[in-house]
Amino acid sequence: MTRFRYSRWDGTQVGFELDADDILAEVTDNLLYHGDLNSALRRLMQSGFRDRNNERIAGMRELLEKLRRRRKEMLENRDLGGVYEDIAERLREVIDKEKGGIDDLVQEARDAEPPDPRRQEITEQVAGEKRMQLDLLPPDLASRVRELQEYEFTSSEAREQFDALMDELRSQLMQSYFNQMSGAMANPDPQQMQRMKDMFNDLNQLLELREQGADTQQPFEEFMDRYGDMFPGNPETLDELLEQMAQQMAAAQAMLNSMTPEQRAQLQGLADQLLEDMDLRWQVDRLSNNLRNAFPGAGWDRRYQFSGMDPLGMAEAAGLMNELGDIDDLENMLRSAPSPGALADVDISRARDLLGEDGARSLERMASLAKTLEEAGLIEQRDGSYELTPKGMRKIGQNALSDLFSKLARDRLGRHQLERSGIGHERSYETKPYEFGDPFNLNIERTVRNAITRTGGGTPVHLSPEDFEIERTETVVRSSTVVMLDLSLSMPMRDNFLAAKKVAMALHSLISSQFPRDFLGLVGFSSIAREIKPEELPRASWDFVYGTNMQHGMMISRRLLARQTGTKQIIMITDGEPTAHLIPGDPEPFFAYPPVQETIDATLQEVMRCTKEGIRINTFMLDATEYLKRFIEKLTQMNRGRAFFTTPETLGDYVLVDFIEQKRAMRTGGSRSA
Repeated sequence: MTRFRYSRWDGTQVGFELDADDILAEVTDNLLYHGDLNSALRRLMQSGFRDRNNERIAGMRELLEKLRRRRKEMLENRDLGGVYEDIAERLREVIDKEKGGIDDLVQEARDAEPPDPRRQEITEQVAGEKRMQLDLLPPDLASRVRELQEYEFTSSEAREQFDALMDELRSQLMQSYFNQMSGAMANPDPQQMQRMKDMFNDLNQLLELREQGADTQQPFEEFMDRYGDMFPGNPETLDELLEQMAQQMAAAQAMLNSMTPEQRAQLQGLADQLLEDMDLRWQVDRLSNNLRNAFPGAGWDRRYQFSGMDPLGMAEAAGLMNELGDIDDLENMLRSAPSPGALADVDISRARDLLGEDGARSLERMASLAKTLEEAGLIEQRDGSYELTPKGMRKIGQNALSDLFSKLARDRLGRHQLERSGIGHERSYETKPYEFGDPFNLNIERTVRNAITRTGGGTPVHLSPEDFEIERTETVVRSSTVVMLDLSLSMPMRDNFLAAKKVAMALHSLISSQFPRDFLGLVGFSSIAREIKPEELPRASWDFVYGTNMQHGMMISRRLLARQTGTKQIIMITDGEPTAHLIPGDPEPFFAYPPVQETIDATLQEVMRCTKEGIRINTFMLDATEYLKRFIEKLTQMNRGRAFFTTPETLGDYVLVDFIEQKRAMRTGGSRSA
């Protein structure tokens, strides 16, 4: 018996279903770096990932490699020429059996008692003619079969062996062409054969109706009422039936295409001969042409290069061609899938046969990625592509914020314990006993609990002044911040862009969730600068231009802050010195590298304007050159802001810690309640 063991949940165990938040976390860095949700999903789909249980979800690259290995193994182990050789060998066995029967007949005439010279002479003459007839059989299979069908066998065993071979070849031929109907077509009697011809004729008429654009639903239903037993796959539409038949006939054609010209001619002739015997050749040719026209992409021109030693029979080769065709189809689908949602069209049961249980499970789970994110309200489809919803944008910011905070030592942010009690209007979610002169912000829950504790319970509850407990509040100083994000080409070239954008996302998430009264503006700058709306930030990417126009960035930042109140600051994240500026009256920015004095002066003039308007500029420098350091030192001297020399790995630590410490310092002015 199977035994199961259970344990108490301790908070560390996780479930087996994919979680939307975890999926979004997987694509956060890629989305922030490239600014394209659809590309981020495609990259995740290509590379795969590990779920919450550390189980590997294989990506498209791994699955495609598994399909390529399977195809290579099949082609390197099998010999398609065995189809031809097997039939030729079995025909040789029939001929040898017949020759043995002829020899037995001659020997019987010789051994007759009493001896009959006349009988012996006639028998040897007939035997000689038959041996010559067998020796002169044409070398090609089709002609050999046709001659043997007209040949009068001496050996009953040889005749039975030949008839059995013909029945088997007819069945295998039908199986290679029409796999679903192979059972109905095996050894049909004359009545079944006529019904089969009628079915082919009706099917061809349906195909021709379809080509004319006529409605085929009613004729198809009538067709299935008459011939449904021939199609155990039970197709529900005409297109489904025709597609299955087209794939099967294309696989049979691929088998012929993959043979040598001689083998192909031999087997094609044999197939024509067998179909001619059943009076089906014209109908099958008609159906093949109709299916080629209806499904030109079914793989009629496929061919494979076999190099193995293990011979294949006709039926086995037909099955192998089907499998190779399925590998090609699945490979094409995986390679061309534009998004995880497109994988929902994959036949999982067939994929399980080709990729194994793990591969099929990976496909199922990969196909559910976009649906899971949609159902969680994190993404939505707009104009045929996926976009983040407002909820998804907030989650991306939270992911960036959590990622940065997780790198900080806990005591680094936790060591600044401040008393912030005051008469402000922001709740601190702390309480204190009421004292005379305090604002009467009564906490009902605490007050009633104090009364019950004092009286010992019972109703009604009588309150007294000593039971009163009030909410603490903190004095609020509003701050306004603009993040200037360097979007010049050097940022991604030096691997600085992702860290900088993640900081911008984290700051937006932090301010909108923890400091909702504060203002945060976003400005991107390269050769020119532009304001970035919060909803545009996930899609923001670097500019494929040269130029670092700090002057224009500060100008836009200053205008944004002019409409705000409270303390004002600019957080500038950059890895290069100013190399561009705007000239009044000229729509094109001026660019020069190395920087010229004109650009430096224009930028410092904008710094001076910010300083006069009370705006502090705090600069976070990545990969700072000596020239950039000298420029930033001049900037901070004029503005009295601060400069931080950092790296992509520590940028978030510097920015977030500095921002939070400033917020705490701003709140220390709040008065304490007694």
